[in-house]
Amino acid sequence: MTIIQWLITAIAIGIAAMLIPGVETTLIGAVLLAVVIALINVFIKPVITLLTLPLNVLTLGLFSLVINALLIMLAAMIVPGFSVDGFWPAFFFAILLALISALFGMGLKK
Repeated sequence: MTIIQWLITAIAIGIAAMLIPGVETTLIGAVLLAVVIALINVFIKPVITLLTLPLNVLTLGLFSLVINALLIMLAAMIVPGFSVDGFWPAFFFAILLALISALFGMGLKK
C-alpha cells in the first residue's frame, strides 16, 4: 500500500510542478521527492509541529501551511531533480500537492 501512495504522491508532484511557476521536477525527482516527503512527514514534521504548537494555535492552524512550505524547501535541498525558486512557490506547491493527493486518495479508498 505504501508504494501505491508514493506513486500517487509522485503523480501529484508532477501535476503540481507543471501548474506552479517556480517549481521544476524530473520524473525521477518526483519519485524521490515522494519518498523524501514521506520520510520528512514521519520523522521531522511531528517535532516541528510540536515545537510550533503555540504559534499554530494562535494562528488557528494557518501556520501549518508555512511549516509545509518550509519542509518542501528542505526537501528541494535534498532531492536532485527537484527545485523550488523560493518560499511562495513552495507555499502554493504544498497547498496544491495536498489537494491533488487528497483527490487521488479518495479514488484509492473506494
